[in-house]
Amino acid sequence: MSRFTLSTSALAILAVSATAAAARDNVQVAGSSTVLPYASIVAEAFGENFDFPTPVVESGGSSAGLKRFCEGVGENTIDVANSSRKIREKEIEACAEAGVTDIIEVRIGYDGIVFASQKTGPEFTTFTQSDLFNALSPKVVIDGKLVDNPYEKWSDFNADLPDVEIATFIPGTKHGTREVFEEKVLVQGCEDTGAYELLKAEAEGEDDKAKGKAAHKACYNVRTDGKSVDIDGDYTETLARLDSNSNGVGVFGLAFYENNTDKLKVATMADVAPSTETIASGEYPVSRPLYFYVKKAHIGVIPGLKEYAEFFVSDEIAGPDGPLSDYGLVSDPELAATQTLVADEATMGEGM
Repeated sequence: MSRFTLSTSALAILAVSATAAAARDNVQVAGSSTVLPYASIVAEAFGENFDFPTPVVESGGSSAGLKRFCEGVGENTIDVANSSRKIREKEIEACAEAGVTDIIEVRIGYDGIVFASQKTGPEFTTFTQSDLFNALSPKVVIDGKLVDNPYEKWSDFNADLPDVEIATFIPGTKHGTREVFEEKVLVQGCEDTGAYELLKAEAEGEDDKAKGKAAHKACYNVRTDGKSVDIDGDYTETLARLDSNSNGVGVFGLAFYENNTDKLKVATMADVAPSTETIASGEYPVSRPLYFYVKKAHIGVIPGLKEYAEFFVSDEIAGPDGPLSDYGLVSDPELAATQTLVADEATMGEGM
């Protein structure tokens, strides 16, 4: 594209404010609490190594960040949304309605979801997806029938687990972590215990596909009797809950756990311990890719935006020997392709 040719979206941002660059000369980022520590490290290093102001990075959760991202273009909107899940189709539609039509999706690497408890608490040494489903679902399978969950203690359904009251602190529905938790833990446990087939048999629907979809959604449900508590804040709130409940189990990102090993001990999942190695190999069953999304319309208008994105995914930062790996990020095997995508400013549908 000629340097004198502006896309419709670029014209839109300039129409909002002819002095956008002058009014705001720093990159603004918001979103996932999982991506937050990585983005904060990158922002600080960027400010120290480039002739641009240090980007402002806020948290709030993946959904909240993407909602702000999709408010429109212009200096009063953020440039980058961090997310621990892929942007949803309805969010893409909301973006488009607000004039955000060119979105660059950047995958920064991988993270694992871990289950941890107080360092001095009971020994939650191992879990399976079935254990978590039996602990959290309002309906469980007993003697081949789907019944209201009667379990009060972990040992009620698995004698190898502690004989203590069930108390779990899981990500709230606004967190990208919740979506991965639902799909890779609850749904898997639902299937493994036979609950899925029983829910499907009970489901309403015109055909088998509709019943399967209803059963799948029902597997997401968690009990509301206090055994499962949604945490709407970031992982520090979950940690605070465990501080006040010695029997509690919390859900964290691998990076947060690794930075708090003096306070937490982690359980295996399906007999696999979470680590950068087991996540990179795909052996650990509860892992997910991490992303940030960039408004292409803001590139060239907000100083340093493209440079920040390129710096974030550079070998020196996001590679296996970069500083982000020290904080739990598992380097993306396809990082080179992501680097090309960012360099080419390829929007969703144009890149890999």
